[in-house]
Parts: sequence; structure tokens; C-alpha cells
Amino acid sequence: MSEHTDQPPHIPSQRQQPPAADHDQALNALPPPPAEPTDTEQPQLTPRAWWNEAWSDGGYLYDRWEDLRQAPELGWHHMAHWVKTVLALSGASVLILLLYGASDVAAEAGHQLITAAPHVQIGTDTSLRVWAVIDQPIRSYTAQHSADLAISGSTVYTLWQITGLLGLIGGFVRSTAARLTWTCWGTGSVAMVWSATPADSRAIAAGIAVLAWTLASAAALRGLSLRPVLYIRVPRTEIHQDIHLPAVSPAVADDNAPKAEVRSQ
Repeated sequence: MSEHTDQPPHIPSQRQQPPAADHDQALNALPPPPAEPTDTEQPQLTPRAWWNEAWSDGGYLYDRWEDLRQAPELGWHHMAHWVKTVLALSGASVLILLLYGASDVAAEAGHQLITAAPHVQIGTDTSLRVWAVIDQPIRSYTAQHSADLAISGSTVYTLWQITGLLGLIGGFVRSTAARLTWTCWGTGSVAMVWSATPADSRAIAAGIAVLAWTLASAAALRGLSLRPVLYIRVPRTEIHQDIHLPAVSPAVADDNAPKAEVRSQ
């Protein structure tokens, strides 16, 4: 016989709350709240702290001081590039200042030297014997062809002599530019002798001029060789004396060791 109960049957309600597990899953599915902005700026260093950090090992000022300290030992080719730049700019600035200050003095001295040259007189032989064969045609040529110039023939002749003297001295000290100047000066001198000498004596006068210029070139072009010069750079090698001893295995060492004799009593 079935038991009779007065309790009503359990019917789920539509407003029944979901389980706790479903509530947690719903919360996890929501996007996280935006992060609050944080202040990431580093605090500014005080001047004293920056000074101490710059002079510490590896700091900016410490590295620059090491570059300056090692520059005399490393030499020009291995010193820091910024040191080379500072030295080059300093040298160029000093050179420009010196040239600017000496330009007025040099211009004034050159003007006095040129204006003090004696006047060239055409047809007056002031040279002696063989030298007159070379010098007189040059004096006559410069005087005749400088009539339309702003300077006189005596000034042109003086400049020509100074140019030859500088070329001779510079060539003697093996200056390439001076040797080129000396070569052009000698060629021009021979051409003026050829042009200003009468036709009957032109060849002899030009030959004497070439001979005199060749003899003077022995001093101006001394040491000059037409052979090509080859520069062979030999790599630097270092030789170290090392003594290598072969390693001895423990077994061989035990065999070579002296064995103690065991005496029976």
C-alpha cells in the first residue's frame, strides 16, 4: 500500500538563480578593466648626480678623457676620430689666422722688392761674355713684349729671375712643385733666347742656353730617377719561443718509478 504524502511536487521556477559555477564563468568571460595609467618617467638627475655618473667608469666624460690620455701613445692613425677632428680644425684655424696676419706684410714686402728693380735698357750689354749670350736676349725679349702691360719690363725681368731662383732652391731640396717650376722656367728661357737672338746666331745661342740650364739642373733635379719605385709592405710577424713537454700517462709514470725491494725476514 502506497504511502500518501501531502507535499506538492517540486516544479522548477523560471526565476530560479543559476548555479555558482555558471556565475563564475560569466565573470571570467567579461573583458578585464582597463589598467590605470602609471607614471613611467624616470626621475631627473641632479647636476651633481649627472656629474658623478659621467665621470664614473664607462661614463661619457670618463671615456672622452681616456681618449685624450691615450692619444699620444696610440699616434695619429689609431687615436679617436673626434680627437683627430679637433686637432685638424685647430691647426687649420691657426694657419688661417697666421696667413691672414702675414698677408699684408708679404704684400708690402713684395711690392717694395718689385718696384726697387732696376730698369732694363735695350741694347745695353751689362752681362759678361758667355752669360751675355743668355741674359741679353731675355732682357731684350721682356722689355719689348711688356710695353702694353701694367708693369714695366724691369719688373717682369725681376720676377723671372726670382722664379728661377726659387725653382732652383726648391728643386735642390727635392720639392716636386719646385722641380716642375724649374722645368717650365728653363723651357721658357730657352724659347726667349731663341726668339730674341738674330737668325744667324740663333742656334748657337739656344744651344748655350740649353747647356747652361742642363748644368744647373744637376742641382735642381738631384736624386730624380725615372725608374719606377715599388713599395712592398712586409707583414709584421712575432716569434715566441715556447717549450712543449709531452704529457706522461699515469701508467708509464708508475712503470718508470723506482720499485722498493721487499726483503723477507
